[in-house]
Amino acid sequence: MSNEVNTRIEEQLSSHDILLYMKGSPDFPQCGFSGQAVAALNAIGQPYAYVNIFEDPEIREGLKVYSNWPTFPQLYVKGELIGGSDIVIEMYQSGELKTLLDDAKAGAETA
Repeated sequence: MSNEVNTRIEEQLSSHDILLYMKGSPDFPQCGFSGQAVAALNAIGQPYAYVNIFEDPEIREGLKVYSNWPTFPQLYVKGELIGGSDIVIEMYQSGELKTLLDDAKAGAETA
């Protein structure tokens, strides 16, 4: 993987407190797992950014190596990989995801 792709990923992660790498867009998820992650994020209501990996094959391939996580979606909060849809759904159901996202936004406002 090129340093350029790594740099682009790091720029994306540093530009957004909550970032979802997904197949499709929040309005039109192109796989069930991405749709589930979007549903959980939307239910919490904190704004988040997304990258449609279908529109950026370099990011799609590079992110697998960068994160050492082979599947999508991938949710990042404050530059840290939280996980894929199974982890996102689990954390949503337990209430952990809401706490994490609320804290990320609260921290962003005071920074």
